[in-house]
Amino acid sequence: MTIPNDLQSRAGGIESDEAELRRHIDKVIEALRAKDLEALKQLYTTDVVSFDVEPPLQHVGIAAKLENWAKVYLFFESVTYEVRDLTFTVGDDVAFGHAFARLSGTLKNGAATSGMWVRVTYGMRKINGTWLIAHDQVSVPLDIQSGKGVVDLEP
Repeated sequence: MTIPNDLQSRAGGIESDEAELRRHIDKVIEALRAKDLEALKQLYTTDVVSFDVEPPLQHVGIAAKLENWAKVYLFFESVTYEVRDLTFTVGDDVAFGHAFARLSGTLKNGAATSGMWVRVTYGMRKINGTWLIAHDQVSVPLDIQSGKGVVDLEP
């Protein structure tokens, strides 16, 4: 079976886009570890919608997203951020991905913390040839019987 050139071209484009998306998440990890809010700002759309682990139910706009990351830096002297099992589904100018992530490091009081694994979903948009995070959601599993989050699970 012969694959039409336009489909072959798009398949190569998808592979290229997926590699770029993975590099984008690597940039997020690097910026978090460096505590570089300006670098993080460049990785999100200005109207990003974030469903983060802390209230309220949604954070809208880049300022709100950066405020969440700034709060992390109030507690952590050094930050480690890990992403595991990152998977993307890629379209022409929209992609979504999911993974497990863990924020850990050394707290301001000197205590080391191993953090907790969370589930993360990314909604990405390609704007002027650049992939940006337009939506993210971070969650922990819920124990329905107790109504409490389960934070001791590992991927």
